[in-house]
Amino acid sequence: MSKVNAEATTMLPLLKKKLAFLSGGKDRRSGLILTIPLSSDQTSMEELSATLDYLLSIPSVKCKARGFTVIVDGRKSQWNIVKTVVLMLQNVIPAEVSLVCVVKPDEFWDKKVTHFCFWKEKDRLGFEVILVSANKLTRYIEPCQLTDDFGGSLDYDHNDWLNKRLVFEKFTRESTSLLDELSIINDSDKSSTVDKEKSADLALLPSFDPETVLQTGHELLSELQQRRFNGTEGGGQGGPAWCPMDEELLAQPQVMKLLDSLREQYTRYQELCRQRNKRTQLDEIHAKVMQVVTWLQGPGSELLKTQQAIGDSMRAAQTLQQKHEEIESQHSEWFAVYVELNQQIAALLSAGEEEEVVELKALQQQLSDVCYQQAAQLECRQNILQAAQGFHTTTQELSQLLDGLLGMLCADVAPADGASIQQNLKLLEEKLQTVEAGLTSLRQKGAQLMEQMCTQAPWPLEETESPAGEQQDNVQHIQGVMEEMQLRKQRCEDMVDVRRLKMLQMVQLFKCEEDALQSVEWLGELLDALLKTHVRLGDESQETTTMLDKHRKFVDVAQSTYDYGRQLLQATVVLCQSLRCTTRSSGDTLPRLNRIWKQFSVCAEERQQRLELALNFHTAAERVLQQECVDSESLDEVDSSGKTLLDRLTMPVIFPDGTEQYFGSPSDTAAAAECVRERLLLVEERRLQLQELGLHNEEEEDEEEEHVLNGQEARLDVIGEELSEKEDQDEEEEEAAGQQDEDLERATQDC
Repeated sequence: MSKVNAEATTMLPLLKKKLAFLSGGKDRRSGLILTIPLSSDQTSMEELSATLDYLLSIPSVKCKARGFTVIVDGRKSQWNIVKTVVLMLQNVIPAEVSLVCVVKPDEFWDKKVTHFCFWKEKDRLGFEVILVSANKLTRYIEPCQLTDDFGGSLDYDHNDWLNKRLVFEKFTRESTSLLDELSIINDSDKSSTVDKEKSADLALLPSFDPETVLQTGHELLSELQQRRFNGTEGGGQGGPAWCPMDEELLAQPQVMKLLDSLREQYTRYQELCRQRNKRTQLDEIHAKVMQVVTWLQGPGSELLKTQQAIGDSMRAAQTLQQKHEEIESQHSEWFAVYVELNQQIAALLSAGEEEEVVELKALQQQLSDVCYQQAAQLECRQNILQAAQGFHTTTQELSQLLDGLLGMLCADVAPADGASIQQNLKLLEEKLQTVEAGLTSLRQKGAQLMEQMCTQAPWPLEETESPAGEQQDNVQHIQGVMEEMQLRKQRCEDMVDVRRLKMLQMVQLFKCEEDALQSVEWLGELLDALLKTHVRLGDESQETTTMLDKHRKFVDVAQSTYDYGRQLLQATVVLCQSLRCTTRSSGDTLPRLNRIWKQFSVCAEERQQRLELALNFHTAAERVLQQECVDSESLDEVDSSGKTLLDRLTMPVIFPDGTEQYFGSPSDTAAAAECVRERLLLVEERRLQLQELGLHNEEEEDEEEEHVLNGQEARLDVIGEELSEKEDQDEEEEEAAGQQDEDLERATQDC
């Protein structure tokens, strides 16, 4: 087969000349028909012989046993060439030839030339030779088995046959070679060891692509089957339309057999490749798993062991965080490999065999354990660093709050008024509360950080104890920071207590000053009310008595206001001494208070005297008017007291500083005087009545009147003495009050 294939490649130009061909037709004995179309040109016997050798090698042995019918078309050739071809058949295929039909031209050759009788030479030639014209060739061969050159209906395309023949030979050559290679590869895998498998990996690839060869074979087989069952074509005698690619020409069973064998070997080859690929993949996965495990348990763990500090400041913690992020970045690359390996293992587990599944699960479990352990260490370290950053941030913020509070406490307090002091005190309390909240937050974050450090996942037993020692140092550092902040906060609290007391005293000082000023204003308002509204003296004794009681209460209120103001000023002096500071208002408040009080006292005394005079006047007048028998002395007394009262109403109030002030407006004074005049008019009418009734007693009345006048003079002398004694007593009281005021002013100036 390999020799034929090599000749087919080299004989392609020769076969294209169509020196001979097998049309696929058969004679009545089912023998193949071999056609040799001779041309007018000189035919090379060597080329014809080579062509015949190639064509006769195509049919099977069984087909050859039925013999060939050779049609030598000599219609366009000379007799001597025909004779040479016939004789050559004796040398090429004497045993396979059953009949040689020499198709003669219409104008037969000269009898002299053709006196050679082939039938007489049958025994020597080994086959029968007949001369026949083209139209009589159907006596020996059915028309359906003849091509159209001989009046038959059999289709034959030499170029198509040649192309199909080349395809068939190429498929046969490639499939046979591929079967040999696949058989060697498949058989060698049964006894080969692991080392041999590794060394034979390069030999796993055959010379031809099995898929391509199979596709070519299927296409060829499909073409053969389609041409075989086309049915009759062109008119013939109803027999099957044989084609040059019939099973006996191209061995269709051979193609099918090659395809079956090739599919079988290729299936085995695919299974072999799958097994080897799976083994290779398992080895690669195992190598990658061990690579990941080795790095995580080696360099990766060492990187984490060296990172146990938490830093002593925010900046140090940030530096540690950056270093940890670099370590995480390195681990991320290996974790990505872990994810990829895990996916590959999961894919293999779904279609793996029992032994492979056990191995894969063990690898997967080992890889997962190491990766999860390392990831837990990374996460724990990240949580510790975040907690450390929060702790250091809170420490820094608390330190700044304490510094601000200390600066506020060290600054002098010079507020303008009590409201600003209250505002400063409120700000101080707020800062202290903020510090307290910051310290509470620091304790919470410190406890959280220490808890995370204590609950950190332990390293394997073979690790050293250095991380534990460093962890203990970290705990001591955290506790030291919290204790330091507690001490600083306690010192600030002590200073806040002192500052709070001082500010409260200042608030009280301002409050006393404000209240003292308020008492001065109240006393001034009372004085103003006394002078402007307290003018009426009453129309009768009862009303005057009521007004006198109200006046005393009014004076008591003023006295209480004055006493309250003096007490506030005394408290101001004490607070100034305690605070070692001077006030801006208490220095002139006391003189103002004393001046207004003196003015009020003079006005109140004058008001009381007027009310008492009015009471005496109304009492005497009512008694005179109500009694039936009234002496002239009583009438004179009423008249005298009324006039005295009227004169008193016209007099101003003289203050200690020499200034004068009248009670009420002139209209108010006139209204009060009018009431007195009306009562005097009634008394005068009573006097006239009494004069009419007691003219006969004038002498007695004159004596009594003179006696009354003497008594009044004596009484006036007594009243004058009492007034002198009272003025002396008032002067002594004023001197005592002046001494107290001087002492108070001196103490104020000292403050």
